[in-house]
Amino acid sequence: MSDDPVPEKRVHTRRTVLKSTAVTAAGVVAVPNIASAAPAAEGPAQAIAAGASVGIDLTVNGQRRSVVVEPRVTLLDALRERLGLTGTKKGCDRGECGACTVLVDGERIKSCLTLAVMRQGAEVTTVEGLARDEHLHPVQAAFIRHDAFQCGGCTPGQIMSAVACIDEGHTGSEAEIREWMSGNLCRCACYQNITAAVADAAKELRG
Repeated sequence: MSDDPVPEKRVHTRRTVLKSTAVTAAGVVAVPNIASAAPAAEGPAQAIAAGASVGIDLTVNGQRRSVVVEPRVTLLDALRERLGLTGTKKGCDRGECGACTVLVDGERIKSCLTLAVMRQGAEVTTVEGLARDEHLHPVQAAFIRHDAFQCGGCTPGQIMSAVACIDEGHTGSEAEIREWMSGNLCRCACYQNITAAVADAAKELRG
């Protein structure tokens, strides 16, 4: 091993990591001002200790919902365990499979990777919010027509990601659809059928 001193940059990085670890161990999380319904980026932050709970307001599938959570609770767990919306699935729980994909303020995110308290005032759409009365969303109907699922574990996330993919305009070709849907994994390998379903729904929605 070299006897040279550790470069200053590496020392700083190590200290930063240690400080971050200490904060996490203490359970202190900075969250938006919960007195305001404004998005997280707009409000001042306040520290909430581990074990304490905080009330947040969300608009979920068009309805205003209030929920009390600890700072460490993910949006995924808040939806499933606090609000009873179990259509959003917990797959890998580390952002790799995409089964937990939902729309937040119109953008697709993996809900296992964001804390619920950081989404104060956000508008959230889950798979339960796509259908209108007894009429399925065109993407849901297309998944049925093209038999684009088997076990169904990844299907809600695939559908939510497909809705966003179409809205974003990334359905110009099969290759483009595959690329922009690549964050959603299907262990049953229904990719060909999923791609066909997204392309079909995109044609219908573009009218």
